[in-house]
Amino acid sequence: MASESEPQTLHTGAPYEDKPGSETLVDAYPVTKDSDPPSLSDEFPEGGLVAWTTVFGSFLVQFCGFGYATSFGVYQDFYTQHYLTKQTSSAISWIGSLNMFLVTSIGLLSGSLYDRGYFYHLMIVGSLLQSFSLFMLSLSKPDQYYQIFLAQGLGSGIAAGLMFVPSTAIVAHYFRRKRTLVLTFVASGSSLGATIHPIMLNNLLNGPVGFSNGVRASAGLISSLLLIACLCMRTRLDPPTTPVNYIAAARKCIRDVPFILMIAGGFLFQIGFYYPMFFFQLDSIKHGISVTFSFYSLVILNASNSVGRVTSGFIAAFTGVPNLAIVSTLSCGILNLGLIGLSNLASATVLGVIYGYFAGIYIGIWVPLMADLTPDLSQLGARMGICFCMSGFGSLIGTPISGALLTSNYIWWIPALFSGVIALAGSMMYTIMRLMLSKGRVKGRDAQLEELDSHP
Repeated sequence: MASESEPQTLHTGAPYEDKPGSETLVDAYPVTKDSDPPSLSDEFPEGGLVAWTTVFGSFLVQFCGFGYATSFGVYQDFYTQHYLTKQTSSAISWIGSLNMFLVTSIGLLSGSLYDRGYFYHLMIVGSLLQSFSLFMLSLSKPDQYYQIFLAQGLGSGIAAGLMFVPSTAIVAHYFRRKRTLVLTFVASGSSLGATIHPIMLNNLLNGPVGFSNGVRASAGLISSLLLIACLCMRTRLDPPTTPVNYIAAARKCIRDVPFILMIAGGFLFQIGFYYPMFFFQLDSIKHGISVTFSFYSLVILNASNSVGRVTSGFIAAFTGVPNLAIVSTLSCGILNLGLIGLSNLASATVLGVIYGYFAGIYIGIWVPLMADLTPDLSQLGARMGICFCMSGFGSLIGTPISGALLTSNYIWWIPALFSGVIALAGSMMYTIMRLMLSKGRVKGRDAQLEELDSHP
């Protein structure tokens, strides 16, 4: 048995990998004595009833949280044209961008609490707050911006943020070999939600039911599904005996250049990433495309998004997660520039389908990329929280900037150009990250060869 001072290797599922079976830098990372060493009792089951019901519960949380947040394009259109007519597009988009920011940035808190064993507390409080916030949104009055901002932007955002990281990280309790594939299935819950919620909301808000009753119906569905999710999910591993120190984890992140580049890439990319999701429906309507089709434009985008998330796990098995991140971000940046040419039904359909697919791939492999760049699984919650928080600032400022560039005259090419260029800048960060990983892997292999040569 190794002594306490002897470094031990923790294998968490092939970080820094290009293809399955390749040698990785994770073998060079020691586990410090402050973290729990792996044991035979902690072997991953890779399935089973409890594992798959937990995955299903996590899927429902994504459906109700991130999936609802990314459906804000319906609200953006409805508020702009009917409910908050005295506000600018930029002011209205602050509601959705704050919601989206909190969904990810609250992970800094929820990830820490998750690492300390408060999983069930986070899920229950988040579910109750999400239900309460949506029912309060249904009581908001026309042109009362602050009421909608507090209920939808602040309350719902905090609620979804409390659940997002824990419900994703718990999957790591049950899967290692299949983790990327299972996480892409979990992530597809948000894209399915972003497909179903717009259909429901468009027909309710713009139909005879009206805003108040329509939002209440939506809140009832969300509350029921979150109750099922809480009943399904179960933890398997005990929290670390020594909770992860976030300050120490942050210091390790600062020294981890590829991880810092991933955060920088995520921040830049997300400034432009959510522009189509927030403005695609309004863009279609203002270009004279039929209202009926425009109501389903987000459905087309998000249905394709769902396909992208599901298939990302299979594609990553051949390309490697870092390579797929580059391809997806580069494609999204180019397609954002392509929105300049949106003018008719055909162009809207093509752009929606292709953008949705590559956006789905990006979201599907984002969490697996974090896991791949986390050598110590006990710090996964902390690293996810740090990455989500820092990158989330991009989603906070991106759509308000695009809304301001749009102006009340609806000059569509300016925000499309801005979002495309900034997304391409984020893609360049991912490319540099990938080059650093290759360089580090070569150095690691050279060091191993030198060590072998010195011990014939």
